[in-house]
Amino acid sequence: MRKIAVYGKGGIGKSTTTQNTVAGLAEMGNKVMVVGCDPKADSTRLLLHGLAQKTVLDTLREEGEDVELEDIIKLGYGGVMCTESGGPEPGVGCAGRGIITSINLLEQLGAYNEDKNLDYTFYDVLGDVVCGGFAMPIREGKAQEIYIVVSGEMMAMYAANNICKGIVKYADAGGVRLGGLICNSRKVDNEREMIEELAKSLGTQMIHFVPRDNMVQRAEINRKTVIDFEPSHPQADEYRTLAKKIDKNDMFVVPKPLEIEELEKLLIDFGIAN
Repeated sequence: MRKIAVYGKGGIGKSTTTQNTVAGLAEMGNKVMVVGCDPKADSTRLLLHGLAQKTVLDTLREEGEDVELEDIIKLGYGGVMCTESGGPEPGVGCAGRGIITSINLLEQLGAYNEDKNLDYTFYDVLGDVVCGGFAMPIREGKAQEIYIVVSGEMMAMYAANNICKGIVKYADAGGVRLGGLICNSRKVDNEREMIEELAKSLGTQMIHFVPRDNMVQRAEINRKTVIDFEPSHPQADEYRTLAKKIDKNDMFVVPKPLEIEELEKLLIDFGIAN
């Protein structure tokens, strides 16, 4: 089983990208589990057709410790196993603890056991936070591969660079590696070339460039992935291609984070339309 965590700047499209990619992997015949690591609990919405899934923390609060695996796992598109960590009550406690609690409970209940025949587990992690509980997929070796969703915007690139610093910190202890950058296009100037150069500077690859298309929003409004909503659309093929690239990927590295001056120079060199 391959264990993958998806990180990136808040609002960059991690959950959308993850769910559409997972739909592609499921369509290929893979058995996948998605673990939502965001208090908003929106990491599985498209796979579940909008079903508001009760989170692990809510289930524990309401039912105590006597919880079965089927209480916290729902089956979504293509048989994908979906679970949401959830978070504390607003203003109380640490959301990162929810991730720790959820992953530990999933392990105790046998979600990762061989009889589940999982090919992939995806952790969709909140924003660009790489500390505390949010770093657990990196810190404790729960995830082996990291993919960072990025765009040609400065703060998205800054967040990606910060996440690389977190990977470096835990690479020796947990064995985690960077599998590549996924460019979720915002149609900024020279975006593809800029992210390719960023990837090269970090010592990794831009594994795929996902073009911006309103079909993604149309599918989201209908509470589905693009592959599920409009399987013949070219955007569905983009996610299928990304899924295949991840499935075949064999480039896993400890990245080389940039200094802020290097990031700014990259923006200056590529971020102005010719």
